[in-house]
Amino acid sequence: MKKTPYLPLLFALLGCSAPLAADEIRVAVATNFIDVMEQLGKNFGEQSGHKVLVSSGSTGKLYAQIKNGAPFDVFLAADEERPTLLDEEGVAIADSRFTYALGKLVLWSPTADVVDETLQVLKAQNFDFLAIANPRTAPYGRAAQQVLETLGCWEAVQPRMVRGENIGQAYQYVYSRNAQLGFVAKSQIFKDDVFADGSYWQVPEYLYDPIVQQAVLLKEGTAARHLLDYLRSPAAARVIESYGYGVVAAR
Repeated sequence: MKKTPYLPLLFALLGCSAPLAADEIRVAVATNFIDVMEQLGKNFGEQSGHKVLVSSGSTGKLYAQIKNGAPFDVFLAADEERPTLLDEEGVAIADSRFTYALGKLVLWSPTADVVDETLQVLKAQNFDFLAIANPRTAPYGRAAQQVLETLGCWEAVQPRMVRGENIGQAYQYVYSRNAQLGFVAKSQIFKDDVFADGSYWQVPEYLYDPIVQQAVLLKEGTAARHLLDYLRSPAAARVIESYGYGVVAAR
């Protein structure tokens, strides 16, 4: 009977690598990072052959789904609190947690000359509606609340405030002009050193707690491990920074 050569040895002799079996990786990602993750998933898929399936939502709701057994392999949160909890509760794979991005908050209006560094629009309340993400479930919403409280505007703007379930919905309120302005993630209105049309205020980072966005592995698997390694690579860091995020030193 004719024997089949041992494939890894065959590929080594031919001077190439043995192909890896393509796997699907289910990623739960915070809404603010969805566009970036889709780009990163595409890049990773082209390099590895694996398919990245992305589901997005507020960090709080994704955390609840994971606790209830949702079949995700990787969780990219918009904070460090929930990944830490999953780690401590034994839901996540031990020693897999790391910071993949540092989020930044912006007050934005799609209309020119509405928002500037004087914040007169907030002081005079020259708007019908101000959008933020829900502070109870969305880290960017919690940051927006901290900013408004520090500025002494939180109580005054309550009658004019609309809360999105997540930062994506808050952005949609403003983008559709159902709200005249709102606190959004910088990544939603910034790409390759260019801001979207309109007017904006980049909120100084001392006005809110750092938005440390962490990732964690939920199920052991070679493909998922490779994805996390890729997210910590210099190539991924360049993509993440192009959307306006900060990054820790890539390896």
